[in-house]
Amino acid sequence: MNTPGLYKKHSRLLSHILFWIFAFGLLTYIYGTSYNSFTLGAVTILTLLPVHICYYYIITFWVLPRFFKGQYVKAIIFTLLTMFFIAILYRLIEIFFANPHIFTYYKQRDPSFVWGSISKSWWVQLQYKGDFVNAIERSNVIVWIGITLKLFALWHERKNTVLQAELNALKGQLHPHFLFNSLNNLYALSLNNSPDTPEVILGLSNILRYVIYECAADRVLLQRDMEVLQYYISLEKLRYEERLDLNLNIDDNIKDWEIVPLLLLPLVENAFKHGVGETVDSPWINIELKVQNETLLFKISNSKPENAMTGNTGQREKIGLSNVQHRLNLLYPDEHTLNWYDEEDCFILELTVKLYPVNQIQYGHKNVDS
Repeated sequence: MNTPGLYKKHSRLLSHILFWIFAFGLLTYIYGTSYNSFTLGAVTILTLLPVHICYYYIITFWVLPRFFKGQYVKAIIFTLLTMFFIAILYRLIEIFFANPHIFTYYKQRDPSFVWGSISKSWWVQLQYKGDFVNAIERSNVIVWIGITLKLFALWHERKNTVLQAELNALKGQLHPHFLFNSLNNLYALSLNNSPDTPEVILGLSNILRYVIYECAADRVLLQRDMEVLQYYISLEKLRYEERLDLNLNIDDNIKDWEIVPLLLLPLVENAFKHGVGETVDSPWINIELKVQNETLLFKISNSKPENAMTGNTGQREKIGLSNVQHRLNLLYPDEHTLNWYDEEDCFILELTVKLYPVNQIQYGHKNVDS
C-alpha cells in the first residue's frame, strides 16, 4: 500500500471539506446578519452552496490548467462565460427556491409583509439588472477566496520543489568533489606500496556508504556525521604522516542531536586542501566542536604557506566555502552564523548552527527508565 500517497490524498480531501465548512459558516454569518436570523441564513446558503462549489471546481480544473499552459485568452474568455452562466444559475435557484422560502419565513411572522417582485414570472425576475449584478458579486466572493488560497498553496509547493532540486544539486556537487580527493589520496599511497592502503580503502568504503546511502535523509545523527568526519581526517593523516600537527576536540554531548548531512566535511576538506596541502613546513589544523544551548559551535583553523600573500590563500578558501554558505542560507535561514578570518599566518573559520533533537521514532530509540 502506498501510505504516503494515501495520506496525501486524504489530507487534500480533508482540506477541501474544511474549506467548504468555513465557506458555509462565513456565508451563513453574512446572510444571517442581513436577515436577522441565522437559521434563515443557513437554510438559504444550503440551497446556494452547490453553485459556489460547482463554480470553484470549474475554475480549478478547467480554467487554471489552461492559464498555466499559457492559453491566457482562452482562460479569460472561459472565465467570463463561466461567471455569466453561474450568475444565471444563482438567480434561478434564488427565484425558485431561496426567495420563496425567505418570503414564507417573513410572511409567517408578519402577515402584512409584501414582496412585490416575487409575484412576477421567473423570466421577469431573471431580467432584473440589480439582482443579476448582486448574483455576480455574491457568487464570486467565496470562489475567489478559494482560488487565492489554492494559488498560494501551488506557489508554496513549487517553491519547495525548486528548493529541494537546488539542495540536491548542491549535494551532488559535494559528492564527486570528495570522491576525487579521496581517490587521489589512495592513488598516492598505492604508488609507494604503503601498508596503509587496505586501511584507506576500508575508510573510504565507510565514507562512501555514508555519502551514497545515508545522506539521502534531510537530517542525520550528529554523532554519525562526526564518525564520518573522523574517518576522513584519519585518511588525510595517513597521507601526511608525522608532518601534520592536528588537534581534534569533539564534545561528548553530541549523541542526542541531528544535523544536515555533509555540512562540516567540506569545511575540513577546505582546511586540508588550501592549508595543509600548500604548507611545506609544519602544517597544522585545529578543530573544535561542541554543543551548547541547542547550538553547534564549530571552529577550525589551519596554517597557510609562509610565502603566501595575505588574503591569497584565504580567497581560494572562500570560493570553496560558497557551497556551504548557500546550503546554510537555504536550510538554516536565521539559524546560523558563518564567519572566517584571513590572518597573516592562518585561516580561521567559525560556524554556529541550530540543532534539532534526535527523532527517536526514526532511529528506533526507546527511553527506558533504569
